[in-house]
Amino acid sequence: MSTITEQVPKEPSLWVGRPVKRKEDRRLLTGLGKFVDDLKLPGMAYAAFLRSPHAHAKIVKVDVTKAEEHPGVICVLTGEEVAKLTDPFLQISSAPANKLKDYCLAVGRVSFVGEPVVAVVAETRAIAEDAIEDVEVDYEALEHVLEAKEAIKSGSPVIHEEVGSNLVWKGTWDYGDIDGAIKQADKVVKKSLHFHRFSSTPIENNAVVSQFDRATGFLSIYCNNQMPMFCVPWISFALKFPSNKIRMVTGDTGGGFGTKIISYPYMVLTSLLAMKAGRPVKWIEERSEHLQAANHGNERTFEVEIPVKKDGTILGLNVKAWDDCGAFTRYEPAGAVIWAQVTPGCYHFKNFRMEFLQVMTNKCPVGPNRGYSRMQHLWMIERSVDIVARELGLDPAAVREKNLIRPGEMPYVTPSGGVYDGGDYPAALRRTMELIDYGEVRKRQAEARKRGKLIGVGLAIVIDSGTNNFGQVRIVNPENPFSGNSEAARISIDGLGQIQVALGTVSQGQGHETFASQVVADEFGVTPDQVAIVVGFDSAQGPYSHQSGAYASRSAVMETGALLGAAERVKSKAAKIAAHLMKTEAGSIEFKEGNAVDRTTGKKVPLWQIGNVAWVNNVLLPEGMEPGLVATHFWKPNFGLPDEKWRHNQTLTYSYQCHAAVIELDPETGKFKILNYAISDDCGRQINPMIVEGQVHGAAAHGIGAAMFENFEYDSDGQLKSSTFVDYLVPTALDIPAMVTSTMETPSLFAPKGIRGVGEGGGVPLSAIANAVEDALTPYGVEITDSHQNPQHIYQMIKRKGQRPGS
Repeated sequence: MSTITEQVPKEPSLWVGRPVKRKEDRRLLTGLGKFVDDLKLPGMAYAAFLRSPHAHAKIVKVDVTKAEEHPGVICVLTGEEVAKLTDPFLQISSAPANKLKDYCLAVGRVSFVGEPVVAVVAETRAIAEDAIEDVEVDYEALEHVLEAKEAIKSGSPVIHEEVGSNLVWKGTWDYGDIDGAIKQADKVVKKSLHFHRFSSTPIENNAVVSQFDRATGFLSIYCNNQMPMFCVPWISFALKFPSNKIRMVTGDTGGGFGTKIISYPYMVLTSLLAMKAGRPVKWIEERSEHLQAANHGNERTFEVEIPVKKDGTILGLNVKAWDDCGAFTRYEPAGAVIWAQVTPGCYHFKNFRMEFLQVMTNKCPVGPNRGYSRMQHLWMIERSVDIVARELGLDPAAVREKNLIRPGEMPYVTPSGGVYDGGDYPAALRRTMELIDYGEVRKRQAEARKRGKLIGVGLAIVIDSGTNNFGQVRIVNPENPFSGNSEAARISIDGLGQIQVALGTVSQGQGHETFASQVVADEFGVTPDQVAIVVGFDSAQGPYSHQSGAYASRSAVMETGALLGAAERVKSKAAKIAAHLMKTEAGSIEFKEGNAVDRTTGKKVPLWQIGNVAWVNNVLLPEGMEPGLVATHFWKPNFGLPDEKWRHNQTLTYSYQCHAAVIELDPETGKFKILNYAISDDCGRQINPMIVEGQVHGAAAHGIGAAMFENFEYDSDGQLKSSTFVDYLVPTALDIPAMVTSTMETPSLFAPKGIRGVGEGGGVPLSAIANAVEDALTPYGVEITDSHQNPQHIYQMIKRKGQRPGS
């Protein structure tokens, strides 16, 4: 894999911008990482769960007698007990969906295959799993529904009687004059599109250890959740337990990608088990459990109407979308509005209407997944651009070029109020086309078609929005008490002059320890190796806001803001101490090479001496100054709330990526291979280019996997057909093509140091590959309307057309 970098001039810096080797890697690569499953507590017991074999059924009877008598079993928990001990989970929906009763175990009925029904705690995991087989459950099968459009039809089975409907939320965004645009159009292109159901597959599944201390009344939850403080209200209200006695702890985390955000039902469940057992309880999710019941990405169907001019000018979009959120709304209906962060994608049309319906079905609940909710929307837009080009007989690249937002329009305000923070989308498109030698590829393609070979070229350019504004959830329910975003960091210089940093963000392997040490090193004029980063997250000891976590491509931006704020406060105090010692002005102090230096005289005081005075030699402090040299800072972006038309800036930064895929497809099998893959990425000023490159490659691999391999399919009985890695295919290193990447750096207009988030560009390959497959199949007249490119389906489409190239 090769990289081309195009940089803009940077402010003076020693470490930000350098490809510093990751501080975490030695620990993680030598087996010294500390994950949840490495935790061993005295007297710890182990949990296993009996899960529903039915998509929808009434629980008639549960008999746990044999399981309770099983040697080594400590206790058993049923849904009936859960209903007495806990309250249903909080809902952010408006009425009537906010009446939904969701518990950590099924109560009265099951709503999807894999839903936990009974929990067993035993001396070992093996004993718990054996005892699960002794549990007897009688079910009465109920009619189920698996498709969103079907679920809202009259007469369809209602999944939750207390709600009275399968419709979670419905809303319409309407900007500009889409009806007028349709009247003015030379052509109106209409298409039905479907974005398939898949998820991320972190190397480490969900894991929880709960410990209840009866003496202090504290509940400690050790987990690998990405947003542990987000979970606290859900846990506290469900358990009817005071939040000030809940301690959330994370250590090393083996990937998350959004899938570890909604694990709070398992935290509540293990906590109940720990309380009942009187011992710490550990639960480690198995792979089949993760695939079947952790959370899936949103499945979405679109009806699209695109008014266009003959020259390829897109006048707007008129869309109706049905979002399948599965059986419960554990993070939803946030996904029903988050897509609006990127309403027009990279294009400057102003006329837009979206009628959005989110619907429950008897499938696994959905939750955040890399590019959450935006990738579905952006895939729809990028497919629409190619469909328009095809209908008009134009080059897809030319149609994109004509409609892209120009650099001179920045900061660009979208129809829904998003404020794009800089970039050059046309340059990214041109650069990506150059990387694959677009003109030459088109010539080779034409020659290959004469020989019966099918070559396809696909382009896609999308926004990678980051640092979300929680005010967007007020669209689905104006009473939701959420808005903005915030993050915390603590910096201290101890009595020996050593710098320690604690973060509010929760790393899943993105390199938080490395980038944070680079940022802080520049502030104090030291090396990153001289900055110690506290590993993990602990709400009892570390800094946090209730929005802390690693999600929405926010960590670099939010944590840098918090770090800069904390550094400024520590530096200000250190400068006053140094100035007092050198009998000069604090304003003349700067920090270089581990010293506080007087710019006017060149005199210097080492950090160790400043730390010594601050902590243990404090008689020498300036008069009236308190001892210590530590600061915690909470940073927040300047966000607002939605107006009456739901317009507001839903996120702070807008990175962007352009991808190009060149494929060769075999019409005899429907299989295809990627011949060439290129990426241009702009995430603003880069803190660590090596980490950025890893994020870009990783996101591309995720997207390629989703486009070509990964798909959750249910049969007519609601059984998941791909619940193991035998059927749910994850790409290996051999399946991912060599990539050539080009880096652009356009500083963000609004974020600290001009940086942006990066890493959620995993949806781009779904568009590029879908466009490439349709392009390859042009001689057959095959249209691609699904985001998953299954060779069998491709072959069937070719077969239905009944013709061959040149025939």
